[in-house]
Amino acid sequence: MDALKIMTQPLMKENAPSFQIGDTVRVAVRIKEGERVRTQHFEGTVIARKGSGISETFTVRRISYGVGVERVFPVHSPNIGEVSVVRKGKVRRSKLYYLRDRVGKSARVKEKI
Repeated sequence: MDALKIMTQPLMKENAPSFQIGDTVRVAVRIKEGERVRTQHFEGTVIARKGSGISETFTVRRISYGVGVERVFPVHSPNIGEVSVVRKGKVRRSKLYYLRDRVGKSARVKEKI
């Protein structure tokens, strides 16, 4: 197990983003289209974090044109530019999958003051 840790250590980001479940974040994703590389922002609520080490991922959910859209991002991916926290959320769960069933104001997360 230690050999695996030593092998993946150079691939991990030193300054991994710090955010919690329930936070609203803006993720800058690098997208390669042919020769061009552009940055696309995806803003939404963090509903889950999974894994540890190099394979750690987080799920961001937002409502786009009335349809719920979820994306799973690897924390240590080179295609993730930056993760900035827009607002802190006050939650008491580690997974917010119950937000999938909610619509409108009940789908909001209270802000931590």
